[in-house]
Amino acid sequence: MNGACYRDVLLLKEMLPAIRLVAGELFIFQQDTTPAHRARETVSLLERETPRFIGPDLRPLNSPDLNPVDYEVWGVM
Repeated sequence: MNGACYRDVLLLKEMLPAIRLVAGELFIFQQDTTPAHRARETVSLLERETPRFIGPDLRPLNSPDLNPVDYEVWGVM
């Protein structure tokens, strides 16, 4: 998946609306370091669209703590 598809389809149309439905505006958004997640345009979008975004410079590399979050988000969707 490329950065544009990730941003336009997954984030803007699916994930962020679903997260806002459940959490309102009280959430922190963090991703792993796949290329689509760390693309400059993706980071810029998330800085604008999320109340709190943990950018690529603050992400822990290979963190096992990120995996349960991925499964929880997909379960809500």
